[in-house]
Amino acid sequence: MINDNFSVKTIPSRDTYEWLLMKHYARRIPSISWAFGLYDNTQTLQGVCTFGTPVSSTLLKGVCGKKWAGDVCELNRLVINEIGIKNLASFFVSRCILMLPKPKIIVSYADSSKGHHGYVYQATSFIYTGLSILTYDPVVKGHEGKHHGTSGMGRGMTKAEMKDKYGDDVYWKPRDRKHRYVFFHGSRTQKKAMSKDLKYKTMEYPKGENKRYDASYIPVTQGVLF
Repeated sequence: MINDNFSVKTIPSRDTYEWLLMKHYARRIPSISWAFGLYDNTQTLQGVCTFGTPVSSTLLKGVCGKKWAGDVCELNRLVINEIGIKNLASFFVSRCILMLPKPKIIVSYADSSKGHHGYVYQATSFIYTGLSILTYDPVVKGHEGKHHGTSGMGRGMTKAEMKDKYGDDVYWKPRDRKHRYVFFHGSRTQKKAMSKDLKYKTMEYPKGENKRYDASYIPVTQGVLF
C-alpha cells in the first residue's frame, strides 16, 4: 500500500530547484512558501510539491473576497518520478495539504494548452471553477522564449512603459487559459464559511485525454536526505 511505502516531509525550497528547472515543463522557480518531498521506503526523494503566493494579486481577493485574501495560496508546482504507482500523485497532494497551516484557500491550475485536465485535483476533491480569465502578456520581438515576469523584461511595468522602452518591438499575446481548481483547508466551521464566500461558480470536472510531456530527467538531488 502507498501509506506503507511512501512518506511526505517538509524540505528546504532549494531542494526543489533542480526538479522545477529541469523536470517540470515550466522551467521556472515560482514563489515558494512551503515545499514538500515525497520519499519512498528507502528514503529516496521521488517527487516535490510547492505552495506559494499567487502571481496574480487580484486572485487573492477574487477567490473568496477581501476577508480571506491573506489565506489564499497556490499549489504552483507538482513533479513526481514516473514509477508506476497508481494514485501516488493524489496521495502526495493530500498529505502536503494536511501539513499546511489552517485556514488556507488553495488554488491550483491545470494547463489546458499542455493537454492537462487536473485529474490529480479531481482525485483529491478540489472544486473546479472553470477556466482562468483571458489575459494578455507583453512579448518583445526576438525574446519570445523569455517570460516577461521572471526575466525582468516587463516586471512591474505598465503597457505604456513597455511601449516606451521597446517601441514597436513589443506586442501582446493572449495567455493560454488554464483549468482553475480550489480547495478549502481548515476546520469544519472555516471550510463552511470559505465555501459560502466563494466568488467563482462551481462547475463539472473537465474530462479528456491527457497529453504527456518529457519528464524523464532524473534529478541528481534525489537520494537519502538527513
